[in-house]
Amino acid sequence: MKILIIGFLVLICWSAPSTYIYVCKIKGLCNETKTIQIGSVTPEKVITADTLATPLVPEKAPIPEDLSTYFAFDKSEFKPDAVTARYFDESKAFLGKNSNARLFITGYTDAIGSDEYNQALGYRRAQTMQQYFAARGMPAGKIIIESKGKKEPADKNNTTTGRAKNRRTVITIKN
Repeated sequence: MKILIIGFLVLICWSAPSTYIYVCKIKGLCNETKTIQIGSVTPEKVITADTLATPLVPEKAPIPEDLSTYFAFDKSEFKPDAVTARYFDESKAFLGKNSNARLFITGYTDAIGSDEYNQALGYRRAQTMQQYFAARGMPAGKIIIESKGKKEPADKNNTTTGRAKNRRTVITIKN
């Protein structure tokens, strides 16, 4: 046991000086002065704000709320208004920042008429909105349209008010 302790002490006494000789004398890495060139400091480069409170990852813009537009009975013509124009601006900005996001336009009708006719009318309503967005500069590849016809009504079809709420398009952004 005594020989192991003596061997360990000799190893430590030999490794410390040999490491110093190799690192400092042979490689020249100890007490080496280095000159570092620092560019000019301008007021724009000086950090004055609290950098710990600032998030490193930029916040994602919130997805604009769904937009519903309403149509007259058996019509697919659309009259733009301020709400639609604002939604267009918000959605175009969002889609510009999110390459995977798409604008879904779904056309709906009330329950008056056959399934085939209402399906086609809902599609025409969706196409009208698609043309509005495309004419204002929305990339056509970002717009997807569909028709639900009289399926999935927003309200009951047994009143005039209920049917008016069902004649609509719903515009949704999905990421």
